[in-house]
Amino acid sequence: MAKINGEEINAKNALVIDFIKEKGYSAERVAVMINGEILPKADYAATRISDSDEVEIVGFVGGG
Repeated sequence: MAKINGEEINAKNALVIDFIKEKGYSAERVAVMINGEILPKADYAATRISDSDEVEIVGFVGGG
């Protein structure tokens, strides 16, 4: 299982873009870090989450 935002989750080798959408995030409004490295948005559709990965997904919220 991958560790995503501190929680053990079976990501089933999902593409990052698919996982983000499944969890209700907008790809344009998140930043993703895998194993301590920021993943460029251009790589979301080509990068799979593996069982040994530590992933952080941070969403951006507007306000004022």
